[in-house]
Amino acid sequence: MQSTRGGATVGHLADLGPVEAGAVMYLRMWSEGEGGRTDAASDFQIALGADCGEAAMQTLESVCSLCAAYGRRPLIRHGLKCACLGADENCFAQMIAAASEGAREDAMMLASLIVRPDFAPALASLSEELGLALRRMTTGFRIPTTGHHTPWAVLH
Repeated sequence: MQSTRGGATVGHLADLGPVEAGAVMYLRMWSEGEGGRTDAASDFQIALGADCGEAAMQTLESVCSLCAAYGRRPLIRHGLKCACLGADENCFAQMIAAASEGAREDAMMLASLIVRPDFAPALASLSEELGLALRRMTTGFRIPTTGHHTPWAVLH
């Protein structure tokens, strides 16, 4: 039986800033499988250019793979079109945002809640790379919206 700890609704995507909302959206897309990953890669390439977009996608892949392989437990995610924000998703989003703002100690603390302690430094470092890419994508925009249908909840 899979635990639902971490899936409790703690807010709404629309209440998040663009970096945090982007982090949740791309976590959900990556978790959807190959189709979601293709859409995410397209978003990154359109918004950041071919080389930087590919690097951002590789960073997303590394972040999510690290969470999946070395997580304290599986991250619980809501559906791609869900307006709710789950507790695990919020922790993930806050880690990415803190890292992108240079708050490395906060990012490290949040990373240690997601993965085993020996992998927290790597996750915090990768979170900074991903957060900076999301920050570049969302400068002047509410949320990155390019190669797929953005969930209604994120737009409103």
